[in-house]
Amino acid sequence: MPEPSPLPKRRGRLLRFGAALVVMLAVAGYVVVQYLTGSAAPRCRVVSATGDGASYDFTPEQAVNAATITAVGTTRGMPERAVTIALATSLQESNLRNIEHGDRDSLGLFQQRPSMGWGSREQIMDPAYAAGMFYQHLAKVPDYTRMPLTVAAQRVQRSGYPEAYAKHESDASMLADALTGRAAATLTCQGRPAPTASGGAAAVRAALVRDFGRDVLRTAGAEVSPSGAPSPTPTAPASRSAAPASPAPTAAAVTVPVPRRSSASGTASQRGWELAHWAVANSSALHIARVSYAGREWSRGGYADEWRADRGSDAKGSSAQVRIITGE
Repeated sequence: MPEPSPLPKRRGRLLRFGAALVVMLAVAGYVVVQYLTGSAAPRCRVVSATGDGASYDFTPEQAVNAATITAVGTTRGMPERAVTIALATSLQESNLRNIEHGDRDSLGLFQQRPSMGWGSREQIMDPAYAAGMFYQHLAKVPDYTRMPLTVAAQRVQRSGYPEAYAKHESDASMLADALTGRAAATLTCQGRPAPTASGGAAAVRAALVRDFGRDVLRTAGAEVSPSGAPSPTPTAPASRSAAPASPAPTAAAVTVPVPRRSSASGTASQRGWELAHWAVANSSALHIARVSYAGREWSRGGYADEWRADRGSDAKGSSAQVRIITGE
């Protein structure tokens, strides 16, 4: 009796191999497209500046709120330790999300309660206001910078689980290092902006004023309003809801001056990186495509996970300003 031919088995193996190869190529193609176009789900990352390999991944929503908390703190002249305490507190209370619910009447980033005198519901749901109230209470705690983070946070929050703040200290420290500008080129974001994202130069200026106050756009002795026109008299910072919507933003540049000295944020370089990281953190919300500072550039898309050398700028000259490109 003749032996069965091996051809059917061989043909079956080839077909299975071919099918697997097609699937692998399709997956690889999808990954490449996502990488090059930046169309994957948006995410942000901060890495440790110490070279220990530590990192923290978070969402664009969390990035915007962390940037606001930090900007409000440095604008008030609070030290980096205060920013770390505030970020760790918000990570525990709301996971850095501006939520409309909580225990009893608790609300917002820090789960503050209208019934306990923290402000109205509308005020507490404004992240800049909520952060300001947290710092206002923290500043009244004697020697809070020398306390364990859990103790300092508890003096403000009166939480039922005070030790829970400790687990967020490492991530909060990395965020504070980047968002105060002490650690250069350590925060990046990837992915396309949300379809509902506001954008354009006016929206960026309004958000800068909202978080930092009007002095952030002051240059050559003239104060700049969110619309870009000189403003003869100062006014209160804009609220988060004041940022104008721009459903179809066009490419535009916003140049933010970096003062030679900055008592609120340390050195000029630190202030510059604070502003640059703030812009990247807000890239999804404000349709920001590129940010450049001090000879380095972040751009949305294939290389959004790193700050690259900006070959089109002079490193020394570009340290005097942060350049933000929107709408590309």
